[in-house]
This record gives sequence, C-alpha cells and structure tokens, in this order.
Amino acid sequence: MTKIGKALGVLAAAVVLPLTLSGTAYADIPFNQPINGNATYYDNSGFGACGTWVNAATEMLVAVPASYWTTPNPNNDPLCRGVSVQVSYNGRTITVPVKDKCPSCGSGHIDLSLPAFSQLADPRLGNIPLTWKFVRS
Repeated sequence: MTKIGKALGVLAAAVVLPLTLSGTAYADIPFNQPINGNATYYDNSGFGACGTWVNAATEMLVAVPASYWTTPNPNNDPLCRGVSVQVSYNGRTITVPVKDKCPSCGSGHIDLSLPAFSQLADPRLGNIPLTWKFVRS
C-alpha cells in the first residue's frame, strides 16, 4: 500500500470512528423505559455538564446520573442533544430537558431543578419516590 493509501485509510478511520461511537452511545439511551427511582432537587447556577449556563433556581431542567453519560467530554454527550426526562409523581407529569450530570446519583436517582421539583411536590420533602424515563425532545 502506498503512503497516500495508508494516509487516506487513517483519515477515513479518524472520521468514521467518532461517528460510529456517537451513534452507539445515543442508541444506548434507554428511551421510553420507565425507571422507578427518586428525585431530589438543586438550585445552583453555573455551567452544566452540557456546556451551557444553567440556573437550577429558576430554570426547568434535570441532572441525570453519571452512569448514563457515555463520553469523556460531557459537552459532546448524546444526552445533551435533544433528550429530556419525563417525570411522574402523585398523578403529575412534567418533561424537563437534560442539561446537567449528577455525579453522586445512583442509576434511578435524578436531581431536578427547584422549579421542576416544585411542580411535583413541596420542596420541603427534599426527596420523593417517582417514575421517570428518557424521551426525545
């Protein structure tokens, strides 16, 4: 194989591999599969895991468990591209966009922003059992 052929092969692999990996990661998100778990809330502001400024005291959003993130750089994670979480508690259902990661959350635990949590329950409860699932935004 010539040097040009080898170079083109390496270039093709460099382009195709990230596309393949990102497609696989997006496919690994368990869309529309109910998860029985719990939710807490937070009200911090700063850059969320998707690389955008978030204010959990004023915005509707959710931080999902670190176990669902599939890329080393969360800004490039499939969860940051048109993915929301539909949350149901006590006869109420809301849908909130994924904008952050919860490093301390177990696989069934989500961390809602204060306004999102407030639509479901009194924040003084602090932690509520609920059902949630990933949905496309």
